[in-house]
Amino acid sequence: MNPALTPKRACESYVEMTQLVLPSHTNPLGTAFGGQIMAWIDICAGIAAQRHARQITVTASMDDLHFRSPIHAGEVVILKAQVNRAFHTSMEIGVRVEAENPLTGERRHCSSAYLTFVAIDEQGQRVAIPPLVPGNEEEQRRYEEADKRRQFRLERRNLKRNVVTRRVE
Repeated sequence: MNPALTPKRACESYVEMTQLVLPSHTNPLGTAFGGQIMAWIDICAGIAAQRHARQITVTASMDDLHFRSPIHAGEVVILKAQVNRAFHTSMEIGVRVEAENPLTGERRHCSSAYLTFVAIDEQGQRVAIPPLVPGNEEEQRRYEEADKRRQFRLERRNLKRNVVTRRVE
């Protein structure tokens, strides 16, 4: 077996990132732009993907992102990511976003998302990544659920989308 494809434990990809919500990250209501939170989610997941693959990785998709609670200027955002499952050239990463009041330490769950990353070589071609080995019951649950989500993603991927098109006058 290729040593680069030696199975890795899920916990080896764990990332915890913090960000302070500054006025430049907020809308007129003083809450974080959804796009800013999405960018931080993408970065956090990307670090987890590269830790697992030890290859260049790129975002293939983000799904099921729901904003449960607004994040206010001055709050600290904590993002936690880990690879849930690795397939041949792709992997699913789960990201949890919490907001912390810096004065009280109180935290609340604000959003979660699942991202798919693909490992590529210098020519942009997909490359194989190491298998993932879940290490505890929680990782095993996420591992099994990731396969179900992947099947759903693959079914939806080729659906014709009715999105905004060029305005015709």
